[in-house]
Amino acid sequence: MSWSKIIGQQQQIRVLQKALETGRFAHAYLFTGPEGSGKESVAFEIAALLNCRNAAHNSQEGSCGLCPDCQQVVEFMHPNVEYIFPVESALLDAGDSAKKENKRFTEAKERYDSLIGKKKENPYFSPAMERSMGILTEQIITLQHKALFMPNEGSKKIFIISQAERLHPSAANKLLKLLEEPPAHVVFILVSSRPEALLPTIRSRCQAVRFSRVTSRELRVWLAANRPEIVDPELSFIVSFSRGNLRLAWELLNNRGENSPETATIALRNQALDYLRTVLTPSAFHKAIISCEQNAKNLSRGDLTLFLAALLLFFQDANHRRIDPAFQELNNPDISDAINRFAKNFPNADFFQISTITEEAIRSIERNVNPLLVMAAFTAQIKVLLRKV
Repeated sequence: MSWSKIIGQQQQIRVLQKALETGRFAHAYLFTGPEGSGKESVAFEIAALLNCRNAAHNSQEGSCGLCPDCQQVVEFMHPNVEYIFPVESALLDAGDSAKKENKRFTEAKERYDSLIGKKKENPYFSPAMERSMGILTEQIITLQHKALFMPNEGSKKIFIISQAERLHPSAANKLLKLLEEPPAHVVFILVSSRPEALLPTIRSRCQAVRFSRVTSRELRVWLAANRPEIVDPELSFIVSFSRGNLRLAWELLNNRGENSPETATIALRNQALDYLRTVLTPSAFHKAIISCEQNAKNLSRGDLTLFLAALLLFFQDANHRRIDPAFQELNNPDISDAINRFAKNFPNADFFQISTITEEAIRSIERNVNPLLVMAAFTAQIKVLLRKV
């Protein structure tokens, strides 16, 4: 990786580069900002840069991404880099051979490895095990022990703590002791989207770097430079749907159908619009329920989220065109005729309420609510809200 691979955050990068150049890099940082803004990708770039064999302390270019140290950082295998996130307590007694043979431990380890695999695929994904009680005391004790050992010559140990707001109170107190007397060879990087939930004493011992949501323009520029094969309408859909959340944008990029003339995201959008036409067909509500059931059962949670998001973007376009028929900044410019017809046929639709229930349905899917129940409720509500008045 290198600084050029970071999307947006140019001011924040300049601050960190200057600190590295002048030898004033702090022993502890707190990276804050919205989810999916790239906080952890910057943290890992720092980890790679401070251990890179070829960087030659070139803070402007960043890490080389090619040397064994950089590759180990990418694979989460570097001995100087620790990545902490909320895990299950079953994982924390690895030294007990009986524990290793325990089915509960084995299953938890499989879930942990799966999350790490997902993190490798999507650098903007923040892993957390569903059965976790937060970042536990044992995890911080492990950091205390590892902080006692010196890194390789000329390098630093980097402790990255993801979702630091989820530190258990006793874990937070132990971390505070580490921060009060930090070893000179260790750099702490705490990452949080809710820094107000951290102990004030921890915040006061970290240098804060505030990240902002990536703008649509920044994401478009990055896609044009790094993924030139992505063009409109798919490009506009990715930018509009992600709304500055790079985790969502990356998931869309990874789900693209490379061999299909119709990309996966556009195909899913068109499937969502077919469902909407069925819902709005007079005297055919039974078909709408069948369509609802098929989509809930056949689509993964991720695809169902994109399915609903495609409807949300379509509703936004219709509302824009209803207010201003000449509006040009559409999320779906390739289907402007369909958008115009929809806006004309439903002139009194409450698009604010429609958008609200669509976003609620997306959040429910993300919170692991039963997809069929979510889609059934959404179908019934959308049918009522889109009746011609």
